[in-house]
Amino acid sequence: MSFIEVAKTSEITNGKMKGVMLGGKDILITNVDGKYYAIGGKCTHAGGDLSKGVLNGKIVRCPRHGSKFDVTTGKLAGGPAAKDELKFEIKVEGASIKVNI
Repeated sequence: MSFIEVAKTSEITNGKMKGVMLGGKDILITNVDGKYYAIGGKCTHAGGDLSKGVLNGKIVRCPRHGSKFDVTTGKLAGGPAAKDELKFEIKVEGASIKVNI
């Protein structure tokens, strides 16, 4: 396993998100109720940048066509997308947020 630091905890406070590029993959890092999650950062429908969308609780809405994804699981929560987002393993060490790609 190769966990790579993508952000500091101070950068992604509760209810916030950040898009990162890691190993050629767009990844969305979110903080929901103090717990961090990582899913694919480009909408599976038309490639919208999810980091520019809206996070409401644990659901992120794509800014392009409104597809919704559960950031805790990557599961599709509303179309027009038809595919889930990839989910990435994440861990926090001290103030460092790391993702396993």
